[in-house]
Amino acid sequence: MIREPAQVTIDASGQVQIPLGILAEAGLDAGSAVLAYSDGDGRIVLRRLTDAMDDLLHGEEL
Repeated sequence: MIREPAQVTIDASGQVQIPLGILAEAGLDAGSAVLAYSDGDGRIVLRRLTDAMDDLLHGEEL
């Protein structure tokens, strides 16, 4: 796994552009539905929506 970090900036409307390489490493592409949630101080998690829903249906924590 490569996990190449990239610095991004949150714009005035709260949006962030995630580099394509990071999306590709995560198995995501343009149009992917994701669930976003806070995972503590300074950490935001994006989960593929179908994976998050499967976890909820099977009683696993996000």
